[in-house]
This record gives sequence, structure tokens and C-alpha cells, in this order.
Amino acid sequence: MCTSDLTDTLAMVTAIGDGKSLEPLTARRATAAMPFGGSYRIIDFALTNCLHSGQRRILVLTQYNALSLQNHIRDGWSIYNSDLGEFITPITPPIREGISNYAGLSDALLKNLYLIDGTSEENILLISGEQIYRMDYSAVLAHHANHDADVTMAGIPTANANGARFSTALEVDGVDVTALRCNVKISDAPDNLLWPIQVCVIKRKKLVELLSTFNAADHTDISLTELIGAHLDLFKRVLAYRFGETAGRVTQDRYWRRLDDLDAYYDANMDLLELEPPLDLYQTDWPIRTYQTQRPPARTVPGRSSNEGICVNSIVSGGTVIAGGGVSRSVLGNRVFIDDGATVEDSILYSDVQVGEGTQLRRCICDRHVHVPPGEKIGIDIAADAMRFPMTEGGVIVVPSDFRFDL
Repeated sequence: MCTSDLTDTLAMVTAIGDGKSLEPLTARRATAAMPFGGSYRIIDFALTNCLHSGQRRILVLTQYNALSLQNHIRDGWSIYNSDLGEFITPITPPIREGISNYAGLSDALLKNLYLIDGTSEENILLISGEQIYRMDYSAVLAHHANHDADVTMAGIPTANANGARFSTALEVDGVDVTALRCNVKISDAPDNLLWPIQVCVIKRKKLVELLSTFNAADHTDISLTELIGAHLDLFKRVLAYRFGETAGRVTQDRYWRRLDDLDAYYDANMDLLELEPPLDLYQTDWPIRTYQTQRPPARTVPGRSSNEGICVNSIVSGGTVIAGGGVSRSVLGNRVFIDDGATVEDSILYSDVQVGEGTQLRRCICDRHVHVPPGEKIGIDIAADAMRFPMTEGGVIVVPSDFRFDL
């Protein structure tokens, strides 16, 4: 039996999505840099999984609106020791003649083939940095090594898909992937199908060989899963790893979310407010790492009218003050201010949001630095709000950072 060598793996975290389905919140930030749960960024989950799984050599492929993401990585994740061969390095698309932005993961890997071919690690661990989940990658690497596989792809059963949309599925016999199935509806999926979640271990030399078959001019947006499925004959053995297995150190909450749209993003934040949250953020030996500046604790204080500040079933981040207002079932970022008599229900407020006196917010997302003036009502009259603000299919109102209330 083989054992996995964590020091012989290069992790490549992809954060290359254009974020169009999450606009306007991605107008100035990458999807992976979107706030989540008050204090985190989405990429913190993939990077935390790497950290606790023993991965110390990490490349982060970035692309659209990458500045805030790169700043977050610099400020929060500069924890690795280069003297020991450890690193975390953001990689932007190579700028040279004939090279354009990444059209998809396969295209991104092809354009960085010189990096992959020039490294010495035996395995490449490919991970999406745009999903919410906890996973011990060392268990995936052990599964890969113990079966002497060329490729191991993680997948989830239909029960854990959380409404995500998939174009392909893995047909599985035991632990082996026997075929790639396309255009299968989740509702019609048989039990032997797993849905790929963009966690893949592949032998580096096999990845180089696979990419040599990829004609980017003809198939710019083909996914890595589709590329592997089209060339199964290149590999001695392709394995599936079922997400949520008992191997590894992470508690088995089996929670996975891909943020296909703003409703999925909103629902994922609201999941954290359940009596027993489906995502376990409280495992003491698997803390989610992020970057936070030093701020005073959040507090509730009486307002000018002597109303007590009230907070019920909410996540409230550091530096936030609820001064005579009321907050229920909401997620508040850093340095939020809720003024006297204001009410915030079922909402997500990013950092530095100010809610004026007597304002009512319900089922809305306020981007960073939004200052809602006194007496505003958002989420109360949906028809009127739809004329002023972007609104999701599920009826969640989004207030962009550049919205002008005085116009």
C-alpha cells in the first residue's frame, strides 16, 4: 500500500470566475474575495483546507478584479516560510503576445503549462477557491496514493448538491470512474453518479500529457472534468472520492455550496444562522483562517431615545455598534452602525455600512460603505424596490456600494 507524501504536492487554487452571476457585488471584487459569514472571504475556506491538510506550496490563479483578493492573500495568508520551501503565490494570466485571459480552468492550466512542467512535485492538487465547504485534502491524497491512481476527482451525491447546477457527472463503479455523463438532470440521476466539485488530484506528468491534447482554439471553455473524461484512455486509473467520507480530521458536516447566483450566496449566509448550522465553523482544531484588523468587540447600546440596542439570532462582527436599533436573523460585517429605531431583518450588511435612524431593512444585501439615510424602507415594498435596486429571482434586494440615495 502506498502512502501520500504531502510534501510532494503542489496545490493550485483557482479564482478565475468572471463573477457575472453575482453582480453587482462582483463589480469591483473577485468572486473568491466576496465576504461571507461577516468576517470571512470565500477563498478562506479553500486556503484553510490547504493549511489544515498540510499543503504548504500553493499557487492561486487569479484573473478578474483581482486586487482585493491579492491584498487579502497578502495580509491574511503570508504565513508560510520560504526558507522551508513553503509559499502562497497569486498568479495572474501571463501577459505576452497571443495570450488572452483565461477562458476556463483547462485554458488557465494550459497557459500556465510552463509552471506545471517546470516544478518537481509528483502530484498537482487542483481546487476551486470559489466554493464554501470544509475538506481534509490529505484524505483525498491518501486515497489517490493508496490506489496508485493517475487521477482522483472528488464528487458529491445528489443529496448534498444544495441546488447547484452541473453540466457533467461522474459514473462510478466502486471507487473507479468509468465514464463521464453529460446533460444529466440531477432529479433523474441514478445512485452511481457523483457530481464533481472541482477538487482533483492528478499526477503532474499526466497533467502535462493531458494538456498537450488540449486545443484551446477549438474548446476554450471546456472544463477539466470534461477534458479528463474525453481522454480516459490516457490514464491507468481514474478514481472518485466521495465528499463527506469519514477519513480525515474534519468533522463530517457534509456541507458544500457553489455560489451559482446571488440567491445561493444569500442562502449560504443564512444557513449559518440555523439553530444547528449545517456548516461547522466551530471545530476547534479546524478554525477558518482569515484576515481581520484589530477592532473593538461588537456592542449594543441605548439610542438617543433610550431604546435598547437589540440583536437576536445574528452574526455580528468586530467594531459593530447597534445603538438603539434592532437586528434579527442577519449577518453584519465589521464596523457596521445601526442607528436609533432602525430595524434590520434577514439581511447581510458588509463592512462599514451605516443604517440611519428609523430605517427598515428586510431581506437585503448592502455592499460595503453603503450609508442608508434615516427613514428609508428597503425590502418592505418589493415592487417599488425593484424600480430602484437590483433584485434576485428570490426577491432579495441588493444595494450596490455606488448607489446614490439622494437622486
